[in-house]
Amino acid sequence: MTLKMYGFFRSGTSHRTRIVLNLKNIEYAFEGISLAKNEHKTADFKMKNPQGFVPVLEVDLAHGSETLLQSPAMIEWLEEQYPEPALLPKDALGREKVRALAAMIGCDMHPINNKRILEYLRNSANFDESAIEQWCQHWIEEGFQALEQILSADTERGDYCYANQVSIADAYLIPQVDSAKRFKVDMHQYPNIQKIYTTCMALPAFQKAAPQNQPDAI
Repeated sequence: MTLKMYGFFRSGTSHRTRIVLNLKNIEYAFEGISLAKNEHKTADFKMKNPQGFVPVLEVDLAHGSETLLQSPAMIEWLEEQYPEPALLPKDALGREKVRALAAMIGCDMHPINNKRILEYLRNSANFDESAIEQWCQHWIEEGFQALEQILSADTERGDYCYANQVSIADAYLIPQVDSAKRFKVDMHQYPNIQKIYTTCMALPAFQKAAPQNQPDAI
């Protein structure tokens, strides 16, 4: 099985997928799709993903190729196809907790601050750059306040989002922290989140996945 990912270095969804691929030591080819140059809007790319979203994962299988869309589904597929090292706990309740943390970020925080929303605010709602930054800060801080509270209340949590196990929740969190820093969110408000970020960024898989270390970084 061979894999090829189409992504963008600063895309949070691409970033979280890279982290999972690296944690599982999966080799993959890469082709950059520049969101800055609107390459995701081209007819050629929309043949791969009609939504024009990154990442896209192409998988060559024995019976032919498949195109995988949407990073949450890709990450679940990678967990099933490459079960070791496991990025979900063995028990059902643990898996629910990890998926819930990931969904808080992937469903309720990240989408509100992505490129297409910000473009609409600029072009149709006449937001200036100061208002854009305030928008992003508001929704990130609202999400991080809730996440910080959950992490603080978990007496069994270790160095990561869940227990002492690196999980898909960490793969979702680290790109969101990078986004928060880009929008000048004061991370001192969230000591547990910041500690998890520091712990994860000491691991090679997370370092290798960092936006500045990608071949398409600008």
